[in-house]
Amino acid sequence: MTTASPRLHAALLAGWLALLAVTGWAPKDRLTWFLEAAPVMAAIAVIGALYPRRRLTPLVLALVFLHGVVLMVGAKYTYAEVPWFNWLRDEFGLARNYYDRLGHFMQGFVPALVAREVLLRNAVLRRGPWLFFLVSCVCLAISATYEFIEWWVALASGEAADAFLGTQGDVWDTQWDMFLALVGSIAAQALLARRHDRELGAGNS
Repeated sequence: MTTASPRLHAALLAGWLALLAVTGWAPKDRLTWFLEAAPVMAAIAVIGALYPRRRLTPLVLALVFLHGVVLMVGAKYTYAEVPWFNWLRDEFGLARNYYDRLGHFMQGFVPALVAREVLLRNAVLRRGPWLFFLVSCVCLAISATYEFIEWWVALASGEAADAFLGTQGDVWDTQWDMFLALVGSIAAQALLARRHDRELGAGNS
């Protein structure tokens, strides 16, 4: 099995810490920054605690890093106000800032490969339709849990949670979020399963 090298771990950790510092400097909304960046901090802690006993494959570690970048950019500006996606909205006459849609797609895309790796490396499942189905279910569960957290934060903090929710007036925002996480999980498995299998090695059949 191919695992991520110490050099890759160090490089990605440095990148994450730099982005946390940059995005944490005068964010648009401090509560939103903390709520959106918290999963990145948790990931750093988990990956650090497991290292060097259990290292992720390079593909999955790089995807986790990329997901963290998406979260931190959303934390800096709030998901409804990321400047580049505001430009896309205005340039193409879109109904909303679609950065949050990208964020929820990634919420399915990256956890799908993480879940797949955990299930295969621990011999919970073999490769095949059941693995594909259950990985997709795990990603839907993660997305639904995140929607619960958004709901609880909104109840606890009232209007202060508007930036965190990022619904932009869409009554179907929660359903879109979960649907895009499902699409992301399916896309990740369809596009990257073979490469992931090569990094995992033949021993996890």
